[in-house]
Amino acid sequence: MKKKSLIYRLTALAMTALIVAGCGKNDAGVGEKVVLNEVAHSIFYAPLYVAIENGYFEEKGIDLELVTGFGADKTMTAVLSGEADIGFMGPESTVYTYLGETDDVVVNFAQLTQRAGNFIVARENDPDFTWDKLKGKTVLGGRAGGMPQMVFEYILKKNGIDPASDLTIDQSIDFGSTAAAFSGGQGDYTVEFEPSATALENMDEGYYVVASLGIDSGFVPYTCFSAKESYVNENKETVQKFTDALQLGMNYVNSHTPEEIAQIIQPQFTETDIETLTQIVARYHEQDTWKTDLIFEQDSFDLLQNILEEAGELETRAPYEELVTTDFAKKAAEAK
Repeated sequence: MKKKSLIYRLTALAMTALIVAGCGKNDAGVGEKVVLNEVAHSIFYAPLYVAIENGYFEEKGIDLELVTGFGADKTMTAVLSGEADIGFMGPESTVYTYLGETDDVVVNFAQLTQRAGNFIVARENDPDFTWDKLKGKTVLGGRAGGMPQMVFEYILKKNGIDPASDLTIDQSIDFGSTAAAFSGGQGDYTVEFEPSATALENMDEGYYVVASLGIDSGFVPYTCFSAKESYVNENKETVQKFTDALQLGMNYVNSHTPEEIAQIIQPQFTETDIETLTQIVARYHEQDTWKTDLIFEQDSFDLLQNILEEAGELETRAPYEELVTTDFAKKAAEAK
């Protein structure tokens, strides 16, 4: 019964994401059309939705169409094909694409999140949780090569745990189905994003968030806005306006309470009640998830590639200068 209940809740949330394209305050269709493909529709990305709901894109002359890609591979494909003007995903995707020798490099121009957004959920409350408690256990994890899984393995290694031999990481379950699988009895722990972590925690059966990957990994460039170099070069004014609107959203989340943020973004998450939404925003707010500016610094890019190397996903490094431009973010920060 509990498995069915959780599946219903998570399916409802996914359906909300499917109809979210173009929602917000851009319905009038004024301004220059920009199609943004986001990797997922998540409360983790609150500054973006604040910018939409407060009309900041409209204010800057952008008519934003928001589409959810449901995976970095799909988001990147949309950008490369021209189906989307801008992609919002983990910057590791731009590294992979660059090393694949694409003709039109996908450039990161704004960084939104600076911590991982997922959590370890356990079957029992454990206020004294330490990472070595995962030894010998089965954990429901993410796909190989994706940021959630790589950051998880990065933390394990930081704590002297071998991801290959000290525990079993089940990567056979689809990203959106791990919470339902966990509630159905699979695994000793699961790695979950919001709202799945809180949905599990709020169930009567009792599951518990015992650790934050965002806190234990430290600052990591988790999600960025990126576009083909040709698009950036041909649409500099549009990219600047887009970045300016994002900065206004960033300013809002850094100067308002979780309760206020939750009220603003609720139209984006109509299947989540305001109390739960506030609870999730507060969790992200308290762990310093969002940057104060959108500048993707070189040390963050270097850390990203360190994580990729440790995960065995990178043999050759990509140059920061070719995959990152800070011009738009710096200008937006100066105007804030």
